[in-house]
Amino acid sequence: MTAYETMYILRPDLGEEQLDQAINKYQDLLKDQGVEAIDTQHRGKRRLAYEIQNFREGIYVQMNYNGQGHAIAKLEREMRISENVIRYLTIKQEVTPPAESEEE
Repeated sequence: MTAYETMYILRPDLGEEQLDQAINKYQDLLKDQGVEAIDTQHRGKRRLAYEIQNFREGIYVQMNYNGQGHAIAKLEREMRISENVIRYLTIKQEVTPPAESEEE
């Protein structure tokens, strides 16, 4: 299993119920693909650095999880065709091995 982080920006005009539905949709999609340890953080509404699809603000959501690459492809495909997601980015987390203790 590989550690991934996905950050996506939702439209700022979504209601609270629509926001929860969108977040749950992507969490459930990952769970269906066998992803483990999903940690979702709702970052709130923030001003964008530049206008995207005529929006000056967006609702940021961050998900950290462990899974296989095929799950990421399905997640990003769903985000690409969704009207509620205005941007997304998935990165592979670097896993550093634990430091070995020096013995004398």
